[in-house]
Amino acid sequence: MSIGDTLAEARRQAGLTVTQVSQRTCIRETIIRGIERGDYSACGGDFYARGHIRSVARAVGVDPEPLIREYDQTQGAPRAISAADVFEPATPIKIRERRRPNWSAAMALALAAIVGFVVYHFVSSSASPAASSSGSQHASTTTKNATKHHAKSATTPAPTTLAGDVVIRLSATENCWVMLTTANGKQIYEGIVSAGTSKHWTEKQAVSLMLGNPEGVALSVNGKNPVPAGSTQPVTLSLGPGQKTSS
Repeated sequence: MSIGDTLAEARRQAGLTVTQVSQRTCIRETIIRGIERGDYSACGGDFYARGHIRSVARAVGVDPEPLIREYDQTQGAPRAISAADVFEPATPIKIRERRRPNWSAAMALALAAIVGFVVYHFVSSSASPAASSSGSQHASTTTKNATKHHAKSATTPAPTTLAGDVVIRLSATENCWVMLTTANGKQIYEGIVSAGTSKHWTEKQAVSLMLGNPEGVALSVNGKNPVPAGSTQPVTLSLGPGQKTSS
């Protein structure tokens, strides 16, 4: 009778199932079934196969030693097992050899950095005086242009109004209704000029100006006030081109 048959028969006589033997021995059911069929491939080698046979034999009440001797006769005599054999991985681990540092490349990189720093420092030193000179020249030119502009502004006379223009300036101290039209009735402006605001018109032709509250405005047409003195009622003023006056 083979090892597997002996263990299977002893298990049945003990009234145990494969699952119960697996629970008692902590060996997987697939391994136990394989041993009972004479298949030890799932054990992981002779060393573990012998250990599984001993555990299963003790669980089902069989002396394991005769079974171990039979295993050695049929599967091969045992050899000395070292700790390295037990814990050595099936696939050797490749250890990468540490590379030596490439000092030549490091020195070349350092040299390039030094050369770049020297060139940058030289270019910066050369460019600084030129930039300073350019900045000074620009500032001088700007100052001269500003001086010329100021002198020109001081000497340029104020613009004048031509005799053909009608320049109207209106400042309201009270709200005043205002309407400005051309001589032929085309409306230029119509609305309320609020107190504290001003209006200004420059027309090239004669116009008509209507004021609803002449007392509430200060009016200047070509530098003169055409509103009759003491006017308290709405007035209509016909305004034509005046003489050449300052605006």
